[in-house]
Amino acid sequence: MAGHSKWANIQHRKGRQDKLRGKLFSKLSKEITIAAKMGDPDPDHNPRLRMAIKEAKVLSMPKDNIDRAIKKAIGGDAENYDEIRYEGYGPGGVAVIVEAMTDNKNRTASTVRSTFSKAGGNLGETGSVGFMFDRKGQVIYPASVGDDDTVMMAAIEAGAEDAQSDEDGHVIICADSDLNDVSNALEANLGESFSTKLIWQPNIQSELDLEGVEKLMRLVEALEDDDDIQSVTTNMDASDEVMQAYADSED
Repeated sequence: MAGHSKWANIQHRKGRQDKLRGKLFSKLSKEITIAAKMGDPDPDHNPRLRMAIKEAKVLSMPKDNIDRAIKKAIGGDAENYDEIRYEGYGPGGVAVIVEAMTDNKNRTASTVRSTFSKAGGNLGETGSVGFMFDRKGQVIYPASVGDDDTVMMAAIEAGAEDAQSDEDGHVIICADSDLNDVSNALEANLGESFSTKLIWQPNIQSELDLEGVEKLMRLVEALEDDDDIQSVTTNMDASDEVMQAYADSED
């Protein structure tokens, strides 16, 4: 795969998610409800809802929880949330994008600013780090779906921009507006994906050593612990050796 530790970073994030399953389900439910409220409650006619449901299923969210989140939107019981993006710099000058859904913008802004400050970072203005990222669609498959050439051909036929593979899995990247079509085409060829979602892909990366990774991850995890925060993305890069050392220290 191009760059360092992309799959290792993904796997670490999944490990982090597994530890916070209850909190994660709450955030997934919020995304499903908002997606259903803003569009068609039928996932076949609502790409955002379809992706949210797929992500929930991959992370083993019970079907009853998914159905309840959709019914909440249909029944008009869903809270009114604002979707907000925060941008700033974490320890080591790493760029950080934080996406939130909140019913109280002042509360969330105050919490995010305080969390950055306590971790040695600095919350900036909207756009302060956004230029370091591109909005993309990302589809992830395990290595078991096929070899590099098979996945690359499926990605090309589906209209994707890139496919990166190693012994752990395949990461397919496409334009954000093409994600629904690309994921449907890939599913027809390769089966159900491990993950399908919109991401912020760094176009400039900041290399960190082990100490830097540890400091940055404290910020990321503190942000993720907040119920208002849906996702945290950084432009951190680190060698496989550094990421393995970090994973070992977390065990």
